[in-house]
This record gives sequence, structure tokens and C-alpha cells, in this order.
Amino acid sequence: MTKEMRRLSIVMLFMFLSLFVATSWIQVVAADDLAQADGNTRSLLDSYEIQRGSIIVDGMPIASSVPSDDEYQYQREYVDSPMWSNITGFFNPALQSSTGIENALNGDLSGTGASAFLAEIERIVSGQPQRGFSVELTPDADAQRAAYEAFGDKQGAAVAIEPSTGRILAMYSTPGYDANELAVHSAAEAEQRYNELDALKPNPLVNNATADVNPPGSTFKVLVAAAAYATGEWTPESTLPNPARYALPGSNNQVRNAWGGTCGSGDTVTIAEAIKLSCNIPMAELAVELGSETIFAMAEKFGFNQDFTTPLPVAVSSYPQGLDDAQTALSGFGQGQVTATALQVAMISAGLANDGLIMKPRLVDAVIGNDLSTVREYPDEEFGRAVDADVANDVTAAMVASVADGAAQGARIDGVEVAGKTGTAEMGGSNPYTLWFTGFAPADDPQIAVAVVVEDGGGMGQSGSGDTLAAPIAKKIIEAVLNK
Repeated sequence: MTKEMRRLSIVMLFMFLSLFVATSWIQVVAADDLAQADGNTRSLLDSYEIQRGSIIVDGMPIASSVPSDDEYQYQREYVDSPMWSNITGFFNPALQSSTGIENALNGDLSGTGASAFLAEIERIVSGQPQRGFSVELTPDADAQRAAYEAFGDKQGAAVAIEPSTGRILAMYSTPGYDANELAVHSAAEAEQRYNELDALKPNPLVNNATADVNPPGSTFKVLVAAAAYATGEWTPESTLPNPARYALPGSNNQVRNAWGGTCGSGDTVTIAEAIKLSCNIPMAELAVELGSETIFAMAEKFGFNQDFTTPLPVAVSSYPQGLDDAQTALSGFGQGQVTATALQVAMISAGLANDGLIMKPRLVDAVIGNDLSTVREYPDEEFGRAVDADVANDVTAAMVASVADGAAQGARIDGVEVAGKTGTAEMGGSNPYTLWFTGFAPADDPQIAVAVVVEDGGGMGQSGSGDTLAAPIAKKIIEAVLNK
């Protein structure tokens, strides 16, 4: 064989192997992703002929399919939809559209995913009609209802997490919508209603719990304190200067505490006291002492600047790298360029509650087959360790003091030690504040960590606070879980 023939043979062999690997990858590894891709209309159309599985919470369906007398055979129905719509999303064959869990787990719900392969063979053999699998979610229905009722007509979101597992116990976004209005089989009617909702400000179709970012305000102080303690150079009793005004480094702009005075009566104040009373100036000073890179590293350990799903997509919370001293000072009390979702702020509290170990937040417990067998379980997964247990305990002590007799007394619960931190974030100029609370309970044996964000000032402009508006909502959610 000539040299040229050998080279040609090698090239042909390489091309054959490449084709074999590519086709194997498509048919085996990537088959499910490709089948459920938005552009794959064949799988989508096939799924309309199948009775979709239910979406289940606490053993009861919050979304299910019933027979229909039109071309699509089944009509999707949602129970208490405004309370659950940000989680379930909607499914509409007439629009060839789906969102939320209906979209994220379409392969299971429609019976067209890789997990349904054996069930499809059994169906063909038995002659039974194909049905999708049901999906069992993690939320606690009482906690979700508590959030729904406590928010009333306020705008914002709440997320509650079981610290030891990462299971999401509540995820509520308001304003919400009725998914039944978007599941109708009249394409014109559904599209009209979708466009009406999409044009509203704020947009009910946006999940404020995972897709909306805001300055976290003073809730971010607990992360800054954790970053300080983790260096080993600072403790809760370390002191900082206590002026009534603080000029941002390299700027004529000044920072004040919310009440305009000093943080207590002394010339200096401890970090623990600054957390308890929610003082801006000492936390700005501390942030500059630590430097932006130290805070950046801690923020990333808690989940900032990272992309993940629950399986719903989550907007990236941001702590930018390379902030100057003025912006670093602002970040010390959750202002400036730092932004976070409600889920991210809940993860901070959940990590502190779990001795510094953050579990990956998840909304799904299991996929259930038509014979009630478990097709797939979703295990608890570690997101990562943010801090050591002693650091978490030190931050927790200040948060407990804040609820007991500090700036977060709106979250107090008789007979329960609650750890918490409020936040009141300025949105620029005369815009209403964004109001926060985050915390967990019981402080010595945490069962629930929660974050509540009330947007647009809760209808009170700049006169509301995290303690008066966000903390009472969190209290109701915590009580719903602890009183079961």
C-alpha cells in the first residue's frame, strides 16, 4: 500500500469513527435533550395526543389533564393557579407553548422523554393508551398558601428552603396569573390573554422569586460579616469607628445609618452590634477593610455569579469583581452594584442555618409512573461549603439578637428563637424602596430558611421598611411550617 493510500485510509477511518461517535451521542446521550428541545415540533405535537401526568404537591394535584371534546383530546386544569402559577407555568397545545415545570419536565409529563421508553414498550404490548408521568414537587402547601395570603396585593416574592436538604418549601411570586386562562384551546383567546398579561407592569409572567434581581440591602450584611469572620482576623467583638456620617472613599458622597445617627452611643461599635441594629456605616467601613476580592470570593461560595436551575432557570445574582473602594463600601450594606434574587438571599440564610454548608435548591422530589412506582428520585445535593460551622454560628448569634430586640423584631414568634436580618434597599432618587427579610428558625435546630422581598415599597413609597412589611410575611411562612 502506498503512502498516499495509507493516509487516505486513516482519514476514512477517522471520519467513520467520528460519524459513529456523533450518531451514538445523538441517539443515546443527547436523545432526551433533543427530543424536548423547543424547536423539535414533532415531539411537541406527539405530546398533545397524550394525557399528561399531574403536578403534585402534598399528595394532591395542582395541575392535571381531563378529557376534552376538541382536537387536542385533553384539557389542562390548574388548581388555585394564582398561588402556584410561577411554579407550574402553563401548557397550551394550541399555542405550542409551555413554561415553568410544564416546560422543564415536559419529557416526563408528556411521556415522550427517555424515562418513558420502557413504559412505551409496555403500552404497545398491552394496547393501552399512552400517559405521561406525574411529577411530585417539594413545596409545603401550607407554606405556599401562607405566602400567598400574607402578600395580599403587594408585589414581590418569597422563597423558603429546608436547610438540611435544599428542598424548596415555598416559592411564591406576585403578581401572579391564572394559568387556566392560558391553557384554553382557542389559540386566539389564549394569545390575546398572554399578550395582555405580558404588557402589564410588573409582568405577572415573570417569576420574581428566580428571574428578578434587586439590591439585597442590609440582608447582605450577614454575608459580609461571614467573610470577615472567615479570615480569622475579625470576630463578632471586633470594633469599627462609629461616626454619624461616612464619606465614601475618593468621593464627596456620604453614607448614613437609616435613622441618621450613630450606631449606638460609643465611639466604636462591634460587628455583632452593627448586624443587630442594622447599621450601614460600620458595615461599609468593614467592607473597605476586607476589600472587594474577599467579599467577591465569599459571595461566590454562597452562589453569586453562578448559573443553576431548580429545575426552573434562575437569574444570576451578581457581585462584580474589581469594585473600587467606594462601590465596595456600598456593597457592605447591599447597595451599589450587588444584586440578588429572592432565591439567592434564601440560600444565604439556608447555608448559615446548615452550619455553613449550602445544599442545592430543588423543586422536585420524584417522577411517578402510572403504576405509582417511582421512576426517578431527585437526591439532596451539596451546592458547596461557604463557611465553617463556627463562622455560621457567630453570624447566627447576631441574627438572633436582631429579631429578639434589634432591627428585625417583626419576625418574632412566641416560643421560637428566630434568626433574621431585614433590608431596606434604595432604588435611586425618589423611587420606592425594595424591602427585605431573610432568616431561619428555630435558630438552634433550623427547619426552614426564608427570604421575602417586597418591591415598589409595598405601596408605601419610601416610608415602609423590611421590618414592618417583609418580616411579618416571613413570620407567617415560618409559622406555617413549624406548626404542622
